[in-house]
Amino acid sequence: MGFLKKLKDTFSSKQDNDYYLSGLSKSRTSFASKLKRLGSGFKGVDEDFLEELMIILLEADLGIETAEKIIRGVESKAIETKAKSMDEVNDILFEEMQTLYNSFEDEEFKFNEDGPTVILMVGVNGSGKTTTTAKLANKFKNEGKSVLLIAADTFRAGAVDQLKRWADRIGVDCVMGKNNADPASVIVDGCRQAKENGNDLIIADTAGRLQNKVNLMKELEKMHRVIDREIPEQPAAVWLVIDATTGQNGISQAREFTTATDVNGIILTKLDGSAKGGIVISIRNLLGLPVKYVGLGESVDDLKEFDIDSFIYSICGESDEE
Repeated sequence: MGFLKKLKDTFSSKQDNDYYLSGLSKSRTSFASKLKRLGSGFKGVDEDFLEELMIILLEADLGIETAEKIIRGVESKAIETKAKSMDEVNDILFEEMQTLYNSFEDEEFKFNEDGPTVILMVGVNGSGKTTTTAKLANKFKNEGKSVLLIAADTFRAGAVDQLKRWADRIGVDCVMGKNNADPASVIVDGCRQAKENGNDLIIADTAGRLQNKVNLMKELEKMHRVIDREIPEQPAAVWLVIDATTGQNGISQAREFTTATDVNGIILTKLDGSAKGGIVISIRNLLGLPVKYVGLGESVDDLKEFDIDSFIYSICGESDEE
C-alpha cells in the first residue's frame, strides 16, 4: 500500500477531517493539480523533472531552503527505490514532507497544577492575533476550562474593545487596561484576578509592534517577569500568530519575535485563504517550532489543533478538479 493510501486511512479516522478538507481546498486544488500536470509527461526523475518539482514547491510557499531539502530527499529515495511512476514519486514527496516535520522534538504543553496556566499571544498587527486569542479561549472553555482573557495590547486603537466584545460573545471574563497603559500592569491585574477567581487559564493578547526590536524585547521580558512573580514558573507558553497569506514574510516576522522572546509554538491563521499551505513545512524547517493550531475558516469554531497527517493528506490528496 502506498504512502498516500495509508495516509488516507489514517485521515479518515481523524476528528477534524472535514474542517481540514474544506479549509485547505485552495492549497489542495493548486498543489495537487500542478503535480498532476507534472506527472502527465513523466519520464523519470531526471534533472528537468526535479527542476519542475522545485518550482511547484516554491509556488506552494515552502521557500528555497526547505524546497531544496525536500528535493534532495525525493531524488535520493527515487533512486534508491527505482521509482518508475508519478504515483511512486508523489508517495516519496509526501513522506519526505511528513518526515521533515516530525524530525523535531517538541515540548509538551502542560497545565499548571498550582494555579492558573498562562499563555502569551504574540504577533504583528494584522495577523489575526486578537481574534485568534478569542477563538483559543472559546476552544478551552468548550473543553471545560475556566478562562480569563487579558487585553494587554493597549497601544493599538480598538484592540482592547475588540477583545472585550469577543469575551462577551463567548462568555468569558476579560481584564482591560486603559489605552496606552503599561501592558505589564494590565497583566498583573489579570493574574491577580485569575488567582482570586480560581481561573484555570489566562490568555493574554499582547502588543504586535516590530518597529523597534529592542523595545519589544524589553516589553516582553517585563511581562515574563511580572507573570513569574505573580504565578511562579509561568507563562507556560508563548505562541506566535502568523498570517498564512503573508508567506515567507511571515517567517521573517517570526524570526524577529523568536529573538525577542522564547516562542514555543506557532498559530497559523487564514490558512483557508491561502493556496500556499507549504508555509507550514517551511516554518517547521527554518524555525524548528511546532504549529499548534491553524485557522481553517471564519467562525469561532474554525481554529483547529494542527495535525501533520491531516494537513499533508488535505493538500496532497485528490484535487477538487479531479
